[in-house]
Amino acid sequence: MLQVSVLKEQTDRVLAGLTKKNYPNAEAEVQRILELDQRRKQLQTEHDQSQAEANELARQIGGLMKSGDKAGAETLKARTAELKGQTKTAAEELTQVESELQNALYRLPNLPHESVPQGRSADDNEVVREVGVQPTLPEGAQPHWELIKKYDIIDFELGNKITGAGFPVYKGQGARLQRALINFFLDEAMAAGYTEIQPPILINEASGYGTGQLPDKEGQMYHATADDLYLIPTAEVPITNLYRDEVVSVDRLPIRNTGYTPCFRREAGSWGAHVRGLNRLHQFDKVEIVEIDLPERSYATLERMLGHIEGLLQKLELPYRVLRLCGGDMGFTSALTYDLEVWSAAQGRWLEVSSCSNFETYQANRLKLRYKDANGKNQLLHTLNGSALALPRIVAALLENNQTPDGIRLPQVLHRYCGFEQIG
Repeated sequence: MLQVSVLKEQTDRVLAGLTKKNYPNAEAEVQRILELDQRRKQLQTEHDQSQAEANELARQIGGLMKSGDKAGAETLKARTAELKGQTKTAAEELTQVESELQNALYRLPNLPHESVPQGRSADDNEVVREVGVQPTLPEGAQPHWELIKKYDIIDFELGNKITGAGFPVYKGQGARLQRALINFFLDEAMAAGYTEIQPPILINEASGYGTGQLPDKEGQMYHATADDLYLIPTAEVPITNLYRDEVVSVDRLPIRNTGYTPCFRREAGSWGAHVRGLNRLHQFDKVEIVEIDLPERSYATLERMLGHIEGLLQKLELPYRVLRLCGGDMGFTSALTYDLEVWSAAQGRWLEVSSCSNFETYQANRLKLRYKDANGKNQLLHTLNGSALALPRIVAALLENNQTPDGIRLPQVLHRYCGFEQIG
């Protein structure tokens, strides 16, 4: 979340950033937060002054009692009782104001980096580059939802029987392709210097608040209400929360982790032809890369992470493009996000397969994730993450782009992982 000091000292920058993110009533919200913070400070001062006076009177009462001045002691006792009432009232109001202030800060999105373009929707995103040649498909080419039935590798009807829509069953070569991609992505990440983490796939509320899924995306997560736990929407959440409430030694930076997990998203309100087949699921597999680094080098880190993800797509021989998201299409917690999309030849459109983001101090402030600077003062770190990669649309593009009359040809890099060179 944003720091109150930033709202106070850089108000114009904050308002401009919130406007770029199309945040409604930005000026009124910022003013309310500043007023709450001022009231918090006032109440804290009143509480501390009353407490200090009560402590001093307690000392004086002891002296009066020793000297036999009971009347004077009783007068001070009455004042002490009055002060205790004032302290209690101030403490109760202080707790309420602090809660209101915290909730108001939670509702503010992160500020966009200066390079983020203006815009309200995906139509306003900036194409940074496009790489690869879009394939020409043979006559009679089919979209992936027909190919998976033809080769019997993924079954949506069985998933619907077991759980519901959006929970496919992978079978035979389909299951082996999934496992191959996961292992390939993890091996590539570890070769690039990331440490593999296998985190829990259920998180508590504190973890959801720590990385910003709560309260922003509460309705999009599956909630196990009996235990007040949430199924993770991405491995970013548990892996980043490994460092919650830590002061990290500078010589440990950058921290670079990777992890494979299933991901769960309710995707409430999603419908239409664009979500057919593997295009949008409630459960899917993804390998994530997560980094924690010093503020002065986090944007160089972001570019390195982006290069790693592009390298995966190049090895998979998939044509792709890199987008810089505009203010209106960015995530709530992000300062700068690159989306990577692969070309789906049979559908004739681009499919998002990765988001790579720098959150600057936004998550770190929630997480209380810090380092000590050269003067020994605690400072907030920067957190970053990227999908490397999400599987469903990668599989969709691999199936569609590589279909031939004799089967589906797989890229060379997957042959040793799959144990076969083509599907069918």
